[in-house]
Amino acid sequence: MKLASLKRGGRDGSLVVVSRDLTRAVEVRPIAATLQQALDNWSDVAPRLNAVAEALEAGKAHGAFELDFNDLAAPLPRAYEFVDGSAYLPHVERVRRARNAEVPQSFYVDPLMYQATSAQFLGARDPVQVVSEDYGIDLEAEVVVVTDDVPMAVTPEQAAAHIQLIGLVNDVSLRNLIPDELAKGFGFLQSKPRSALSPVLLTPDELDGYWEDSTLHRKLVTHIDGVLFGQPDAGTDMQFNFAQLVAHAAKTRNLTAGTIVGSGTVANQDESVGASCLAEKRMLEIIRDGKPSTPFLRYGQQVRIEMFDDAGNSLFGAIDQEIVAYGV
Repeated sequence: MKLASLKRGGRDGSLVVVSRDLTRAVEVRPIAATLQQALDNWSDVAPRLNAVAEALEAGKAHGAFELDFNDLAAPLPRAYEFVDGSAYLPHVERVRRARNAEVPQSFYVDPLMYQATSAQFLGARDPVQVVSEDYGIDLEAEVVVVTDDVPMAVTPEQAAAHIQLIGLVNDVSLRNLIPDELAKGFGFLQSKPRSALSPVLLTPDELDGYWEDSTLHRKLVTHIDGVLFGQPDAGTDMQFNFAQLVAHAAKTRNLTAGTIVGSGTVANQDESVGASCLAEKRMLEIIRDGKPSTPFLRYGQQVRIEMFDDAGNSLFGAIDQEIVAYGV
């Protein structure tokens, strides 16, 4: 099934079940008012939501309405936890190579991961507000999963069963703020503003044939101002699958239902497929030319991130955002 949240009902939105073609929806407040409420009681609630999804596909869902993506908040407008990995090592290798640094061998056996911000997620049509273009505004197209309650110290095999929803994220980065922050040795803060989730999240069964070994095998397509920027395959060159990432996050603590785990920027060894962030393209230019030539994002530019099935249908809906000046 496909789930989303309307921009009403309070900070956490109002949960809706969405049709497979993303054109219709129905509110499910009698079952669960919000997606977080559903995840808190997933084993009991999921079968009831699935029955609504089947009725919606059959044209028998009471109260169904035409869906307007502009009415949608993030499926999880705020989450208890968001941990973001860097599972695509071609991205890490290029960034390191551009500054003549080796990739530590530990990166190939132990996932990179940081504690990201989760107090608010932007809706897929909400603008990205930034105080200054000088901050180095960048997109990061990624895949995310959402878990139910995950016990501490689970194995990857056990963790796979706790992945309940899958989606996309634009993990916005302010690149020019990152070096000084990381130099302090305490990680990201100001360089990581609010991220945006895809309009809908899907249960793994909706991705039959695409979701295998806790990995999503589809191209992640990014356009900037209507021009194709990159389409790497999320199922290629992923060093650690999502079961491994969830298990890594849960090594020393349990994960609360509604925890979001990110893949990190999707990247392939094949450079011809393009990139999922401007920083990577700039790194390739440094390696080739000695300096970057691609600028970071400017006010008024439009970023679109999407994934399609074999028939060309959008799976999660598009993240489609304008970069704007804060306060304007």
